[in-house]
Amino acid sequence: MSTVLVIGASRGIGLELVRQYREEGRRVIATVRDEAGRERVQALGAEAKQIDVTNPASVSGLAWLLDGEKIDIALYVAGVIRRPNALTPPTQQDFDAVMHTNVLGAMQALPQVAPMVEEAGGVFAFLSSSMSQIGSVDDSGSWVYRVSKAALNMAVAAAQNDYPRATLITIDPGWVQTDMGGATAPVQIEDSVSGMRSVIATLTPEDKGQLLHYDGRRAAHW
Repeated sequence: MSTVLVIGASRGIGLELVRQYREEGRRVIATVRDEAGRERVQALGAEAKQIDVTNPASVSGLAWLLDGEKIDIALYVAGVIRRPNALTPPTQQDFDAVMHTNVLGAMQALPQVAPMVEEAGGVFAFLSSSMSQIGSVDDSGSWVYRVSKAALNMAVAAAQNDYPRATLITIDPGWVQTDMGGATAPVQIEDSVSGMRSVIATLTPEDKGQLLHYDGRRAAHW
């Protein structure tokens, strides 16, 4: 049975990934922040590991928690958003919250998990956003979030060179109906996750290090 790791599975897209991969018959390991998250993923038949990606000391224990595993598919889902635009200087609190979760947490998890993915010849996908694409910026809304996802794209593209037997990508889940995306978002969570799973299942060597979209589109430019 192949193994899927979902980092950031307490709710939303992460929890839906757990649900769909479990329905597919996969073994799923899911990281959560708290006991409530643990209960939700365990109710779906997944194995729960408790870490906080905003805490470097907590993330540093990820390799120990996964010792001996071979990971066929790993997904870094954890993410936060702050919405002020460029008319307002970001506070250090907002900047740190976004960058620690979206960038630092991913960069700390990557060298711990990627060797396990490489051993399986698998895929390590990091949730990014179309808002990270420099060539299609139409406003400055959520500018710290935009910057964080652009940085994540670069981190993953650079890291791909060190893990040639794994496929590392960033993937845009779309504007999804979650707590972050809001109830009026055009993409239902089930469709986003189903689409991402299809993309991950059909990757080619040319996709390594690239930003992809849940509907199968490849980013023309970043």
